[in-house]
Amino acid sequence: MTVWDRPEPPTRPAPLDRERIVAAAIALADEGGLEAVSLRKVAARLDVGPMRLYGYISTKEELFDLMVDEVHAEILPEELPGDWREVLRVRAHRTRQAALRHEWLADLLGGRPTLGPNALAVTEATLAPFDGLADLDTVMHAVETLSAYLTGAIRREIAHLRAERATGLSERDWQRASGPHVMRMLATGRFPMLAKVVHDGTDVDAETSFATGLDWVLDAVAAKLARPPA
Repeated sequence: MTVWDRPEPPTRPAPLDRERIVAAAIALADEGGLEAVSLRKVAARLDVGPMRLYGYISTKEELFDLMVDEVHAEILPEELPGDWREVLRVRAHRTRQAALRHEWLADLLGGRPTLGPNALAVTEATLAPFDGLADLDTVMHAVETLSAYLTGAIRREIAHLRAERATGLSERDWQRASGPHVMRMLATGRFPMLAKVVHDGTDVDAETSFATGLDWVLDAVAAKLARPPA
């Protein structure tokens, strides 16, 4: 039985419910990452004994599932366009925005599917515009490809943000600091293609890079959908 199927305990002194528990856990994670979340710390935030929480949540993994599902409510917009490409674009950008608000989400992306009501609603909204456009296997591969791109791109961006905070160096400052070493290595002539990228490539911000990669993924999906079945 999942946490969503298990009823909450009867009301007791000091009102408590899963909604308050999850809100407290998200606040802790936003402040200090997933390592800052434990049932004991959540109980302390709510000013209740830790044992009170076990009537609502059995394990920390269940708590993480509830937290991820709560954030999916931020990912699902009130209205979605009917075109599959715009639906995927909206989902991608809203997922990235949610991850930037809740950086810990990046650590939980890519695992088993979340089965909460908000996550299921996001999945349904993502699949719905494909109805009748292609066979189910093609549709699922399209959605899985998008998910794989989101997981990789978001984790990479969050990792860069964490590195900036850990070192105190912005991306530009890090490039300046590592520049002399890179130039010496390129001067050896062993990395000609990398030298072209460093000297002639265009430097873009994270949002532009994300949007460009997303367009490439959507173009690939469109080409696959346009191909007649074998």
